[in-house]
Amino acid sequence: MFIDKESFKEAYIMKLIEGEGITLDEATQWDKFVALVALLKEKMSYYRTMNKKSMAQGKQIFYFSMEFLIGKLLHNYLVNFKIEELVRAGLSELSINLDDLLEQEVDPGLGNGGLGRLAACFLDSMAFLGIEGHGNGIRYKYGLFEQKIVAGNQVEVADNWLKNGYPWEIRKPDKAIVVKFRGSVRTKVIEGKTSFIHENYESVLAVPYDVPIMSYDNLLYINNLRLWSAETTCGELDLACFNRGEYNQATSNKSEVESISYILYPDDSSLAGRELRLKQEYFFVAAGLGSIIRSYKKRNRSSSLHDFSRRVSVHINDTHPVLCIPELMRLLIDEEGMGWDEAWNITVNTVSFTNHTIMPEAMEKWSIDLLKGLLPRIYQIIEEIDRRFKEDLTARFMDDGKVINNTEILKDGYVYMAHLAIIGSSSVNGVAQLHTKILKDVIFKDYYRIFGYKFNNKTNGVNYRRFLLAANPKLSRLITEAIGPNWKEDAGELKKLQVFKNDSSFLEQMANVKYENKCRLAERVKIKQGVVLDPMSIFDVQVKRIHAYKRQLLNVLKIMHLYNKALDDPDSLRGSQTFIFGGKAAPGYHYAKIVIKIINALSQKIEHDPIVNQKLKVIFIENFNVTQAELIYPAADISEQISTASKEASGTGNMKFMMNGAITLGTLDGANVEIKDAVGDDNIFIFGLTAEQVMSYTSNGGYKSWDEYHANCDIRTCVNQLNSGFFDNMGGEFRVLFDSLMIYNDEFFVLRDFHSYLEMHDKLQTLHLNQKDWNAMSLVNIANSGRFSSDRTIREYADWIWKVRYRTIN
Repeated sequence: MFIDKESFKEAYIMKLIEGEGITLDEATQWDKFVALVALLKEKMSYYRTMNKKSMAQGKQIFYFSMEFLIGKLLHNYLVNFKIEELVRAGLSELSINLDDLLEQEVDPGLGNGGLGRLAACFLDSMAFLGIEGHGNGIRYKYGLFEQKIVAGNQVEVADNWLKNGYPWEIRKPDKAIVVKFRGSVRTKVIEGKTSFIHENYESVLAVPYDVPIMSYDNLLYINNLRLWSAETTCGELDLACFNRGEYNQATSNKSEVESISYILYPDDSSLAGRELRLKQEYFFVAAGLGSIIRSYKKRNRSSSLHDFSRRVSVHINDTHPVLCIPELMRLLIDEEGMGWDEAWNITVNTVSFTNHTIMPEAMEKWSIDLLKGLLPRIYQIIEEIDRRFKEDLTARFMDDGKVINNTEILKDGYVYMAHLAIIGSSSVNGVAQLHTKILKDVIFKDYYRIFGYKFNNKTNGVNYRRFLLAANPKLSRLITEAIGPNWKEDAGELKKLQVFKNDSSFLEQMANVKYENKCRLAERVKIKQGVVLDPMSIFDVQVKRIHAYKRQLLNVLKIMHLYNKALDDPDSLRGSQTFIFGGKAAPGYHYAKIVIKIINALSQKIEHDPIVNQKLKVIFIENFNVTQAELIYPAADISEQISTASKEASGTGNMKFMMNGAITLGTLDGANVEIKDAVGDDNIFIFGLTAEQVMSYTSNGGYKSWDEYHANCDIRTCVNQLNSGFFDNMGGEFRVLFDSLMIYNDEFFVLRDFHSYLEMHDKLQTLHLNQKDWNAMSLVNIANSGRFSSDRTIREYADWIWKVRYRTIN
């Protein structure tokens, strides 16, 4: 292994020859990138082999998630190995620019938003803390989609991120698992014991691809992200069909099977789409659990699973992997011969569940007919879980039919997955204090009466070494010069920055770093989208999934209001402002796509108006992903976290902006509440209804959007412009937005919060004129961001849910 620049160059050239069979002069940029990845993989494999024995002693955590938004790995791993400068210098002497190689890597299409990014942060923190924690997901061939903006519209293109292969992964066909769909189940009684036999099923081969997960300066624990790809069990071609002249049929089964791991979140508006989603969820659950049990027996040199829950924890990230519960029961009963009671005890003590939403449409439920037909044995087990639960509940709540009705798994022709998750898990956690309170008091209040001991809060956190240390190197160097390097391993050390709050020299250096980061983003935007941004302007940023409750429309109406004011009085705008949006709309979500359309239409209108285009600019960042985020967070001045109070479970973008010095403009929703507690009222800008007020309006009525419309002329002007000729050549395209506010009574209280939102935004603009106070506020946010490290979150999971030991940082 290389230890200095010369040994690195030698090893790198040898790896290029070994891997590609070519010389340095013959190598393309891709070849050079692949060789560097291979060299780091070899280094990781070496350390993993050296420490295999020590890793085999403790409890294993398996984190099941539909998404793992891991982003590019090369730069992160160079930082984690502490060899970025060595490698950069060595490559330079070989006439190779490291930045050119970093550009070769693509963002893996393994996730969409906060759910997947959180999973990736958790994997990193588990590795950092010395927890043997592995991810389990799907290797999507085409990801969610690549977003293109054409004439202002979102256009979805297949994200062919695997077209050149993925050099970080290792295919392991010898570890494949057969997953069974459809068929029938018959019972057989032998010596008084009933066995269940699944027959006439359709089999799919789940083939694993492993991606190494390493964290900062901890080579003892290199964990694994296992991604499953669907393949046929009968090979590439059905030869019998082909020889009969049925050429299309000969390959149709292959296409149908492989479609299981084609894309993330296929459109479920049709029966075929819903079936494909359910297939995906069972596919990676069955493959993952089958693999875990197989390796458990090998690791523990025992065929017995009686101690399984003491040595293994299975954590399910939202409801997508909830089929872990009946599948583990199936494996223990049908494959291992256990009785129901023992299998149930092991299952409940093995599985833990994180809820990520209170939105009704995200609370998964599956048609009984669909699940019964596709997964007959799994349905039988769910049915029995439901029967036993209701039987026990009846004994405890004999006269309370309402509680029983509200908590049953099977009702109204559906299987309620969150209900199954709560009943079949040892722990149920929310992801922010407010979110957990709403779960206990409102969403799952009857379950909380029954299983109060299961419910707990684990506020989300983020991988600050990725989104601050690696993504913002100039700020990181400034921090290290000020307080030393220990903050890189202990985010709590950032608190020491507080002493510089009144240090003019330090604050000025911080402001210079922010300006350079804004220039860096502006340069990338100019190259990618041909738009020129002014780094001297305020960068006001809202980047997240496009959804009505996240209220991008509220932001749009604010900008329309500023535009209207500027037309009447150009001097009303203090300084110049750049509004940056980014995020994807689900392909079938028409409202969200129209929001993207209006953002781009507003951008064009302002750009072509000479009265305001020097003071206002709006840009939509195409195809927002982890790589884009790593440029945007360090450049932001204002972090827009403006979801309707009570609707956002936590949010993690708010934390990433905060640790890079952006000031939060937001509602008391999700983790914003805890950010406010951390930084104090004077260092965050809060507006709008509280969660209690929103829930009161929702349950009791009393809110009428027409009242807001008639009472406020600014609101009336902006809302009318949605449905008039304000946007050139748009016809009635934005009528759906007008209707959402006026016809459907503004479900997410956009108009109710509009006035207080404008007030707080105006205060922010005024504050920005006083750069010393602004920079001091920015520093307070950075200094208090340590509590939102995913290291803290994972320590809490380890202590209270998984009961696993981890290393302490001195």
